[in-house]
Amino acid sequence: MRQVVLDTETTGLEPSQGHRIIEIGCVELIDRRVTDNRYHQYINPEREVDEGAVQVHGLTNAFLAEKPVFADIAEDFFRFIRGAELIIHNAPFDVGFINHEFRRLHGDDWSLDDHCTILDTLTMARHMHPGQKNSLDALCRRYEVDNSHRELHGALLDAEILADVYLLMTGGQARLSLDGEGSGETGLPRASEIRRLPAERAPLRVIAPSEAELAAHAEMLARVEKAHGGPGVWQRLDAAPEGTPAATDPDGAPGKT
Repeated sequence: MRQVVLDTETTGLEPSQGHRIIEIGCVELIDRRVTDNRYHQYINPEREVDEGAVQVHGLTNAFLAEKPVFADIAEDFFRFIRGAELIIHNAPFDVGFINHEFRRLHGDDWSLDDHCTILDTLTMARHMHPGQKNSLDALCRRYEVDNSHRELHGALLDAEILADVYLLMTGGQARLSLDGEGSGETGLPRASEIRRLPAERAPLRVIAPSEAELAAHAEMLARVEKAHGGPGVWQRLDAAPEGTPAATDPDGAPGKT
């Protein structure tokens, strides 16, 4: 599964008022593992940046003047995100700006939803933590993600931080624990404790049992069946066709393989 954590910075708040994207940052996840694959681009918006926006991200007109315009980077950007699930905090804002940029090039029928699926972590956080602050900074505090280096907003930096937050929000129990306690207040490990495995690692070896081991296993099952007057639950599951009542768990939920 390929996911792309995405963030943008803009000249202002409303694309309907002619505001434009000035920075895009993307972080790739493959099967919930952060890879080294990034997309990062500053963009000349072909207009002035609002002073209030400069105070948020620090990107000035002078800095952006020599950067490429969106039309020059659109193909590479689209190639990076196409077909992925986009993970965005407050997705309507970023999606609105992305649609605005591509519609300037391809017409009003162009829509990001036709090329990607979109997951809004702000909506997810509001469901998980109703009545609480759910800004990216608030989620960093809640999930103990270090964002002390985030003095100003930056698209790539915010995408990297959001990737850590998203993995912690959706990770569930991330390690075996008899007492059910994690490292932080949430019961989940801190971001600094996550050990990411390289995406290019060699596959695990599969060691098949020997004939002697299979025979010993069968003998053990026979002793269990004799002692308890019938086959064990696992034997009934193995013997039952998929979808029959015997192939459900004790609560009646469909079995998982």
